[in-house]
Amino acid sequence: METVIRYSEAFKLQVVRELEEGRHANCHAAGEAYGVRGEGTVQRWVRKYGKTHLIRKVMRVETTEERNELRKAKDRIRELEKALVDVHLDLRLEKAWLGLACRAAGIDDVEGFKKKHPGMPFTGRQREPEG
Repeated sequence: METVIRYSEAFKLQVVRELEEGRHANCHAAGEAYGVRGEGTVQRWVRKYGKTHLIRKVMRVETTEERNELRKAKDRIRELEKALVDVHLDLRLEKAWLGLACRAAGIDDVEGFKKKHPGMPFTGRQREPEG
């Protein structure tokens, strides 16, 4: 049966403090110096109790107004992403429709047709239906 070793908070803090002061080259060396057998045990202590672990954390302080603004911006991004998906679908449908129309008209080169065809002149308003 394996013996479970429990270390006190004071002991853990001492090992971490000595490591941060440079008395040990690395976590492994600190563990060997004190007879800590677990491979990642001292590393976990450093992450939990060490001063250097605070450097890696990013803390964001924001007001209620800033949180609301951020939420609105995220909502707007979702709306724009949905609109972009719709535009891509419309474009694919138009390409497919143009391909079908060209095939029905006997035009083999769709890309060539698009380059040669002048299209409708832009007048700034929609064309009225005939009839």
